[in-house]
Amino acid sequence: MNKITSFTIDHLKLLPGVYVSRKDKAGDSVITTFDIRMTRPNYEPVMNTAEIHTIEHLGATYLRNHEVFRERVIYFGPMGCRTGFYLLLAGDFSSADIVPLMTGMFTFIAGFEGEVPGACAKDCGNYLDMNLPMAKYLADKFLREVLEGIDDSRLKYPEA
Repeated sequence: MNKITSFTIDHLKLLPGVYVSRKDKAGDSVITTFDIRMTRPNYEPVMNTAEIHTIEHLGATYLRNHEVFRERVIYFGPMGCRTGFYLLLAGDFSSADIVPLMTGMFTFIAGFEGEVPGACAKDCGNYLDMNLPMAKYLADKFLREVLEGIDDSRLKYPEA
């Protein structure tokens, strides 16, 4: 079998950032998949499921209510390796195109107060696995260390 594209990225060189993972065609449309990498793979501890789950709920809520992008959001969810998230948008985008969107989303998460949307038994299959304080901490860390002053080293995958 052929190695899938995401397994060809050198994860030992990959820094936290916002990367175009792939672009696919769906009929006449382009679907852009983004790698929102929050921790450095194989160097930093991975995120725990509770904070990932909380970021997923808050991020999806923000994205699907965004005035400009809500109609383009196809999916937002965690990576199995627990180092970040995938965001799929309808349209042909670059990483730099969504930095303002990601800045808004992570600002929303870092400052969120109250009940996490969808965090109840009726709305979620694992509603007890939430950690809002840690989700806020990680969102703020990503804002400060990655999104503020982001450059090509965190917008384009490293060379193999």
